[in-house]
Amino acid sequence: MSVTIDIAGLPPERIRFAPSPLGELTAMLHVLSEPGHHPALSGWAVATAALLEPELADRLLEAETLWRSARADFLIPGRPGLTLADELDAVDRIEDEAYVAAALTSQRASAPIHPIPSPLTDPAARNLALDTARARGPQQAAFAELLLADPPAVRAWVRRLLHDCEEAFFTDAWQRIRNHLTADARQKTDLLMRQGPAKAIAAVSSAVTLDETRHRIVIDKLQDVSTSADGDGVTFIPSIHGRPHLTIVFSPGWRPVVQYPAAEPGLPHPIPPDVVQRRLEALAHPVRIRLCRTLSRGGHTTGELAAFWQLSAPAVSRHLAVLKKAGLLTTRRRGRYVLYELDLDTCARLGFDLLEAVLR
Repeated sequence: MSVTIDIAGLPPERIRFAPSPLGELTAMLHVLSEPGHHPALSGWAVATAALLEPELADRLLEAETLWRSARADFLIPGRPGLTLADELDAVDRIEDEAYVAAALTSQRASAPIHPIPSPLTDPAARNLALDTARARGPQQAAFAELLLADPPAVRAWVRRLLHDCEEAFFTDAWQRIRNHLTADARQKTDLLMRQGPAKAIAAVSSAVTLDETRHRIVIDKLQDVSTSADGDGVTFIPSIHGRPHLTIVFSPGWRPVVQYPAAEPGLPHPIPPDVVQRRLEALAHPVRIRLCRTLSRGGHTTGELAAFWQLSAPAVSRHLAVLKKAGLLTTRRRGRYVLYELDLDTCARLGFDLLEAVLR
């Protein structure tokens, strides 16, 4: 399963890598709303939440539908600016119909893959938006009703809220991480110019690749969606607070954007969902679990495992082949024998890998 972005005929210079203040701020707001998604940032989330004035915290709760389950597309800019004010000015230039549709789409379980009528002008779309908001809770319903009743007033209120977040915690945080994000974007831009799109895109994440035959970017996600750069371009935004998510703007009418975890020393690369699935399936068989129990204690040959568990050597070999293909075993030679051993580090990471694949 994947999200694909068609870039056929797109010149390399229209693939852009750049940090985004607005993208990073709303990634932070998502962390504050869903700290369980970001265990590595739990300390930051607790400390930041404790510093918020009660009035600001209440306003964030009123607006969190814009970034809790999914972020509204206009909060992840296709053309990042130098400052938060620059990017908010660009948001102000979006027409009400596009702004409202994006804001209300962020409340749904999945973004639309085809253009949808505006909830401001189409009664059926309006009713669907309100029903979706009401199903998610009274705060979401109240926000949707206000937005539909008076878009300019709500848009101004949201902008003031984001400015207040800038003063409360974002300015200091941005000063600490801006150089790191700029360096990450510059390194990938250099790769793009020197070695081409495939190398630059591969450097984003092991979950992002360029299919050069079909001229499309492929992002491992637990959904199947396709969009196109349409000659306009595609933007990659590095993030510190977005990890482990790969957040993608792919809705019709919006420039495709991928916000990705910036490279950080010591952090493992994400595991593709199909590898996680293969490992879970390998461990689902009761015989293979028994073999893993023995292999966790040290290296064993096929013959030793067969004798210990009273199995035939060919049957053990078949099970070992499945476990090895899933990347759960290591091997070493002892004379003419091959010793199999459980890869404890890989097994220990499996729960985290599963969570990361689901959250990605």
